[in-house]
Amino acid sequence: MTDTPYQRRENESQAEVIWHQTHITKDDRAKQKNQVPKCIWLTGLSGSGKSTLANALEVALTEQGKHTYLLDGDNVRHGLNKNLGMSDEDRTENIRRVSEVAKLMVDAGLVVITAFISPFRADRDAARALFEDGEFVEVFADAPLEECEKRDPKGLYKKARAGEIKEFTGIDSPYEAPANAEVVINTAEHDIGECVRQLIEKIGV
Repeated sequence: MTDTPYQRRENESQAEVIWHQTHITKDDRAKQKNQVPKCIWLTGLSGSGKSTLANALEVALTEQGKHTYLLDGDNVRHGLNKNLGMSDEDRTENIRRVSEVAKLMVDAGLVVITAFISPFRADRDAARALFEDGEFVEVFADAPLEECEKRDPKGLYKKARAGEIKEFTGIDSPYEAPANAEVVINTAEHDIGECVRQLIEKIGV
């Protein structure tokens, strides 16, 4: 398989980069916050309720005294990933960058919540590989395409069906549902309160 331009640039620069160990460790930061740092990775189709669930989860965890940060797909594309498009290559790079940011935040002792379509299993598996055992929790916001189209909060499905948006996940670009997600939440059958309750119970944070 041929490396992408991003990977080639990364490979060329690796020889010049050395990891510097810091005196304060992840364990030190977690102990200070009195919590177990994790990356809670929400994936699902557009309109499946990822962002709504992620926001409600962060509110609930904050009310419990947890130190959190929410990385939202749209927000990240306003800054860190504003130079990326929607090609398969750019989507992979989008998730790679977010994964690295989430890893740093977990190292800081935080409970990180991400809400990204992240349509490709290989990209989610690559994200998982960055974390220690138990730190990465994949959450599938499971809602049928028909339900997501019915909701269509941004009007994106309508535009995709009309041909105004190309390579739209679920329409003319694939979504590869998780095969072994730690948590599956049926966002079509349960209200947001019940979804958050189930999620907290299953994650154990």
